[in-house]
Amino acid sequence: MQGGDEVIVHEDEEGRIVVEKAVTTDDLAEGYRVRSEQMADLASELEGVSAEADSTLGDVPEWES
Repeated sequence: MQGGDEVIVHEDEEGRIVVEKAVTTDDLAEGYRVRSEQMADLASELEGVSAEADSTLGDVPEWES
């Protein structure tokens, strides 16, 4: 937190006063942007694994019932 930040003040379950920085729309947007980049990086990293799995799906044996 920095001077001038909006805060939320409340009591926790044990009666202690808690001061938290309020979450702004900009904070949420930044979080979603970072998460999107992380998911894109992961998808890129796993692309080869997914392609390999797709190419070998037909190799699963047919189990008799």
